[in-house]
Amino acid sequence: MFSLTWGSVSGWWTPVCLLSGLAYAWLMYRQPVGISRNLRYGLAALRALAVFFIAFLLVSPLVKSVKYEPQKPLVLIAQDNSSSVNTFKPAGFNSPGFIDELTRLKEQLGDQYDVREFNFDKDLHRGLSKSFNGKQTNIAGALRQLNNGFANQNIGALVLATDGLYNQGNDPQYEAKNIKTSIYTVALGDTTAKRDLLIGNVNYNKTAFLGNDFVIEILAAAYQSEGENMALSIAEDGKQVYQQNIRVTASDFKKVIPVKLNAARKGLRKYTISIAPVKNELSTQNNTETIYVEVLDARQKVLLLYNGPHPDITVIKKAIETNKNYEVKAASISSAADIKPADYSLVILYQVSAADYPPVKSYISKSKTPVWYIIGSQSNLQAVNNEQGVVKISAGHAETQEVLALPANDFTAFNLSDSAKRKIAVLPPLLAPFGSYGTSTGATVLLRQKIGAVATTYPLLAFGDEAGRRVAVLTGEGIWRWQLSQYQNYENQNATDELFSQTVQYLTANSNRRRFRVYAARNVFDEGENVILNAELYNDALELINTPDVKIELKNAAGKNYSYLFTRTGQSYQLDAGPLPVGEYTYNASTQNGRQDFKASGQFTIKPLNLEARQSAANHVLLNTLARQSGGQMLKPADIGKLADLIRKNDNVKTVVYEDKHYSDLVDIKWLFGLILSLLSAEWFLRKREGEL
Repeated sequence: MFSLTWGSVSGWWTPVCLLSGLAYAWLMYRQPVGISRNLRYGLAALRALAVFFIAFLLVSPLVKSVKYEPQKPLVLIAQDNSSSVNTFKPAGFNSPGFIDELTRLKEQLGDQYDVREFNFDKDLHRGLSKSFNGKQTNIAGALRQLNNGFANQNIGALVLATDGLYNQGNDPQYEAKNIKTSIYTVALGDTTAKRDLLIGNVNYNKTAFLGNDFVIEILAAAYQSEGENMALSIAEDGKQVYQQNIRVTASDFKKVIPVKLNAARKGLRKYTISIAPVKNELSTQNNTETIYVEVLDARQKVLLLYNGPHPDITVIKKAIETNKNYEVKAASISSAADIKPADYSLVILYQVSAADYPPVKSYISKSKTPVWYIIGSQSNLQAVNNEQGVVKISAGHAETQEVLALPANDFTAFNLSDSAKRKIAVLPPLLAPFGSYGTSTGATVLLRQKIGAVATTYPLLAFGDEAGRRVAVLTGEGIWRWQLSQYQNYENQNATDELFSQTVQYLTANSNRRRFRVYAARNVFDEGENVILNAELYNDALELINTPDVKIELKNAAGKNYSYLFTRTGQSYQLDAGPLPVGEYTYNASTQNGRQDFKASGQFTIKPLNLEARQSAANHVLLNTLARQSGGQMLKPADIGKLADLIRKNDNVKTVVYEDKHYSDLVDIKWLFGLILSLLSAEWFLRKREGEL
């Protein structure tokens, strides 16, 4: 549909344009000419119309076009593909047959509905699946992805086929409230409690220190097993270190058992927690849980000196101590008399210089202890400039300005995750001294200053090496603002924690480090998780290089080998080996630089996930609540044939017609120019034929 709209132009210009055309034609054809009267009137009409349309183009009203687009209602099907659905199914339930019935829903609804099919475990995937091999279930995550993926579309109904059990993500009830459509739940699984002993949960710290005791909290549960004895045992690397018998006193029995163990050997220790099975038990998969605890020899100590209280102090201390390898001692200059600088692996000077505390200045001058200067409004810039050469600040007055952090793309000393970089780039500004900044030739900059909308070359966080001592300089204060902003936007402070943890690790790394290092991203990976390994190669000048190829061979406990070639990333190497089978792995990596051969070895573990076996009774109460609060209905698998009729009878599931209005200038209509050209051409041809040209 097309129509004219005038906007700021008056519609009264239309008769003016018409009168202009008539006047032009009258002036041109008012005198008798050597042509007949009828032809003269015809030529005048052609000229009047052409002038009218030309004048109308000058007035330029808007042309409004309206297009109506019907959108069929979307019916989204989300099927739980986790292993609990098939493991704890009721008698007579045919998993593949159920998926076939669910597939037929698309045919039953016909062309009037747009049916999209998905399956989910910890993530959402396209299509339905008969494998039921998911190791984790995140119902809320699946609902959130569907809601975001089909935002502003005509979602008519959501069919959710699940047992209601989840072990990842939030409560699905909260996420379901954001979906403005009817939810039809198909209740899978069996709500009847069967005879079963299981380990419901294990709480523990992933690190412990050599010689210390640590506590593991075990939630032992039993269903329909009243009167039985639960034999709980714990083995460390295959050797039993704990055993206890627990009397089951109820049909629905749960008990938290704290167990104190001793970290007698350093390294990664494997603890297997087991409950002996009993007769006629439903499943023994949930009777065993494996955890790994890394026993560290000792923490490295970090000294944080400051002159006066500041909210940044607490934030910095907590961020560094998220890495269990570090312990931070925060002390003011006035109360530092009893501190022995030699006990610390790193000195952080917060808005002070080493000269402010002579024992620290003396120790730093005699050792290679790394130093991190954090500069702010209280800093003595002249003293800091004299003590280090990484960053020089020239400032005439004690003034500060707000600067944003801009991560540098060419920094290679260590890696920050892309997520941390994105978050840091949008964090609130820090307060930096107002002045001009310079860096030494060998300095590397991780964060640059962005002043307003202008990206500068001024350093915000820079690193250097001064005669074998690593030095870092942060030229701004106000880290506490970063913490508050992250909690508000992300409910965590992972970006700040990662930045400070990585910085401290880099500064405290042994300067006489090995030339070739290969290390796993973590000592323990979850089953199904991609295994990531990193490699670093240094030349004779201890500079990172990645020119030669790096090969690696992984070997599991069964003797199976996996061979890979590392990928170059930045100035180092990385390998994504993908998901590997559960077990203990050792690796041997090799490379060659010139005539020198380098080798490195290590180990990591892939632990099994038993989350899906921790609950056997389906949660149909949750499914009924989701359906009821959305205006839908809960159905049993046997009633799935009724689902198509329920959706058809739902008055809220209907086709929506969207109106699309488009405005364009009259000059954009190309056929109008063709019409004008045709009128003028016809007039010219007739005049030419009559000999009037």
